[in-house]
Amino acid sequence: MNLSGTEKRMGEQNSGQEYLVFTLGKEEYGIEILKVQEIRSYDRVTRIANTPDFITGVTNLRGVIVPIIDLRVKFQLHSAEIDENTVIIVLNLTSRIVGIVVDGVSDVLALTDEQIRPAPDFSVTLSTEYLLGLGTVNERMLILVDIEKLLNSEEMDLVDQITETIHE
Repeated sequence: MNLSGTEKRMGEQNSGQEYLVFTLGKEEYGIEILKVQEIRSYDRVTRIANTPDFITGVTNLRGVIVPIIDLRVKFQLHSAEIDENTVIIVLNLTSRIVGIVVDGVSDVLALTDEQIRPAPDFSVTLSTEYLLGLGTVNERMLILVDIEKLLNSEEMDLVDQITETIHE
């Protein structure tokens, strides 16, 4: 049986996982699309005192207080400047909603298991324990982030405390 290109792509999507592709600096990263609730243009964030630098504050999303984490600061990549491409990806993670600030969002890619390679252990700012692997499509390479592990329980407890304090 001879499949057309469209049918092959549809088959790949069914056997793999889809990732939202975003940029931090010059690198492309991917997170599982099923964890993404929405993508919003960057809007003013209310800063909260005595929080780590990577927690830029909170925003009100249709009545829900959402903590905002700047991945550029978390990854120690570069100065976190806001421009017209900067967006907030709102994530639904294990019963909590969190926003992450990224330099931009490009597309959604379906990757098969064969297109995902283990991450080499050479990163200083991002431990490989936070990576699902490296996704390759033609000449393009994505750093696939396990966002739930990255925002570890201690940090998420801090995020929960901030959100609870605001609700009181």
